[in-house]
Amino acid sequence: MSNENNYEANIKRLEEIIARLEKGEVSLEEGLANFEEGIALVKKCQKDLDRAAQKVQVLQEGELVDLADLKEENGVD
Repeated sequence: MSNENNYEANIKRLEEIIARLEKGEVSLEEGLANFEEGIALVKKCQKDLDRAAQKVQVLQEGELVDLADLKEENGVD
């Protein structure tokens, strides 16, 4: 699955979690688990957006560089 598909799937799941929490029909334990999952999804989505922004910046500068190589050079996961 591509990053775009992962991003879209993560956003959809995040929307489902938000709707469920807004209804208030979940137990405290279930709500906390949903909240924890939501936070993890937000972080994944932000990472995907950051990666896309880097790629756009590189393309705008006219230099096509493999972002995986950039991450290794900078010690980023």
